[in-house]
Amino acid sequence: MDQLIPLVSEVGFPIVVTLYLLYRIESKLDLVVQSIQNLPERMKG
Repeated sequence: MDQLIPLVSEVGFPIVVTLYLLYRIESKLDLVVQSIQNLPERMKG
């Protein structure tokens, strides 16, 4: 959290918010990709 304050002052608030949201959504996208890859296996059984 201490790293965010200097980053906000350097690049601006919108860029920091975008990077934070991309970081948060990355793990959820990994779960979606994993579910899609497992779909054919589940449809067989």
